[in-house]
Amino acid sequence: MASRGRVLHLSENLPLPFDRRVWMELNALRAGGYEVSAICPMGEPWTRAFEVIDGIAIWRYPAPPPARGFLTYAWEFLYCWLQTARLSVVVLAKRGFDVLHAANPPDTFWAVALPYKLLGKRFVFDHHDLCPELYVARFGERRAGSFPHRLLRWLEWAQFRTADLVISTNESYRQVAIARGGKRPDRVVVVRSGPSRERFATVRQQEPALKRERPFLVAYLGVMAPQDGVDHLLRAARHLRDRGRRDIAYTLVGAGDSFEDLKALTRELGLDEDVEFTGRIPDADVERILATADVCVCPDPRNPLNDVSTMNKVLEYMACGRAIVAYDLREHRYSAAEGALYAAPNREDDLADRIAELLDDPERRARMGAYNRRRFLERMAWEYSAGELLRAYEILCGPTKSA
Repeated sequence: MASRGRVLHLSENLPLPFDRRVWMELNALRAGGYEVSAICPMGEPWTRAFEVIDGIAIWRYPAPPPARGFLTYAWEFLYCWLQTARLSVVVLAKRGFDVLHAANPPDTFWAVALPYKLLGKRFVFDHHDLCPELYVARFGERRAGSFPHRLLRWLEWAQFRTADLVISTNESYRQVAIARGGKRPDRVVVVRSGPSRERFATVRQQEPALKRERPFLVAYLGVMAPQDGVDHLLRAARHLRDRGRRDIAYTLVGAGDSFEDLKALTRELGLDEDVEFTGRIPDADVERILATADVCVCPDPRNPLNDVSTMNKVLEYMACGRAIVAYDLREHRYSAAEGALYAAPNREDDLADRIAELLDDPERRARMGAYNRRRFLERMAWEYSAGELLRAYEILCGPTKSA
């Protein structure tokens, strides 16, 4: 089959193929007849500067050291931008590309795209995060309106302005692209995140040993950064312990900037015997834990970022057929609908109440888990979004683009 076009994907958040959404997008494009290349940072175990996986050519650069404050974040973005710009020239020389497809954060790849647009290339902005809201969520409401915040708003505007097509992860983000970015509605396409059916092909059996001799297991899966609210879950666990609940084990899967701070908070709250941090673990172990969990928690607090963002962990809990407790956020309700019990936003005591309510009602947990599994298979799996991605590319490139 003749190639429909050549796509170069840019991202700096995670290495490939570890970044699941990006990797599924690239495979969908390749299966749809596009020749696909990608640039990303290195990360264990993917430390080769170049390799081809599943027909996708990947160029990687050494990752910068972890960032903590605004200045180190600024340096990280500049370093990654320079490395990406350099490697884009290498890809142009070796394989060529017709479309530059960039995922944020950060909102700086428009500056890589501009000179290529002069050469007739097209630019797709794959909008993963609201960077201005992300900045405020990480560093506090007092930073709203500060110079860095205004700079991030301008960079976001430049990203929208440069893009020939915007891909949004949900309808909330689509409305940002239209209202704040000034994009025409027909140039903004929703391609939702969600795991593949293949990843959660079956729901595993429970393994009681993972409950560590407790009757109940509560699980968290995801990134552990300031905006993710894992500290809310820990304080909810302390509320439950203070009420005499010694029957709950907590397993927290994932890593991030707040990992060590959260372990320290666990010790401070006296929860060492209750809480286990696994770090990043293989998918098979993640599925074992989620299948055994009685309740899975989304403790993301309400803020301007989280309220309109789709959380992958919600979809992964649903795929494993688990009942969910979450704060009452707009996109949580869209994803999980009737499959979650919603706590008053940012109220750790209410989060604790909802966890206890579900733990004490096994029939309701079973109904919600079955509902979530069915909703995932029928509406939310990645396979339903892959077609929207290819439709977006037909809007951009036409149905029969030749190499």
